[in-house]
Amino acid sequence: MTWTAYHRLEDIYDWMDYLAKTYPDICSTKSIGKSVQGRELKVLRISNGSPTNSAIWMDGGIHAREWISPATVTYIAGNLVEDWDNQPAYIRSIDWYILPVHNPDGYEHSHQYDRLWRKNRGGLQYGPCAGVDLNRNYGYKWGGQGTSKQPCSEIYAGTGPFSEPETKAVSDFMRQSAASWKGFLTFHSYGQYILYPWGYDRVVPPDHAELKRAGDAAAEAIQRNSGMRYTVGPSGSTLYPAAGGSDDWARGALNIKYAYTVELRDTGRYGFVLPASQIQPTGEEATQFVDSIAQEVAKL
Repeated sequence: MTWTAYHRLEDIYDWMDYLAKTYPDICSTKSIGKSVQGRELKVLRISNGSPTNSAIWMDGGIHAREWISPATVTYIAGNLVEDWDNQPAYIRSIDWYILPVHNPDGYEHSHQYDRLWRKNRGGLQYGPCAGVDLNRNYGYKWGGQGTSKQPCSEIYAGTGPFSEPETKAVSDFMRQSAASWKGFLTFHSYGQYILYPWGYDRVVPPDHAELKRAGDAAAEAIQRNSGMRYTVGPSGSTLYPAAGGSDDWARGALNIKYAYTVELRDTGRYGFVLPASQIQPTGEEATQFVDSIAQEVAKL
């Protein structure tokens, strides 16, 4: 596994298994379900096993073409594990649950057939009309603004909330888990944004000032280190309203306080087709963000 190229699903999964074998005291993997086409949804858990730990969920690759997302999420995971003994206490007192590729069928499709494929490979249609936008398929405010009932749409929300096995697997796993969920961090591209709820409309939760403060602190740290600017704000008003997103569900259904969507590099020059030479610097920026949120979780 390197962070100088974009890797296929099999490489990513083999690497997760390698971590579990090499660092068995802190790492394990679990298949939490299967995709439409039968691929595993593989989660890496990093934990020192302390029963008092809080938990943070991280995922990448919900949209197939956003290759920088799984690359970045694996970069973060690798850093956590390989430098575990030197991590600050606030990192080691968290159980990390990491799903690098939320949409494995779409990811493979984008490598093999259509670089700009977004959705999963479900739905009732074929060809360009196949697939459901998994980030419109979560069950909080499903079917609202910024979604479509048309299967051919890029933002087709599916036939109902959690109609797709990829979203249902995450929902079932997180609901049934004994983990003490305090953070939900989902990585997308592109645009360089740190976004918090709500996404379904141009409204904010009661503690929006705290979410903004934590996001601002992360953005400031990133800018100090790399010079890159990330815009911080609520999804619905900062980007556009989009109902049925995973972050809204994490906050609205599971009451996870620190729920963020991060739009990684860049701001449009390369867009989804970000050169692999930018994986490491993007990974560093995202690591800085995760570190900032972990410090907030430690205070809860």
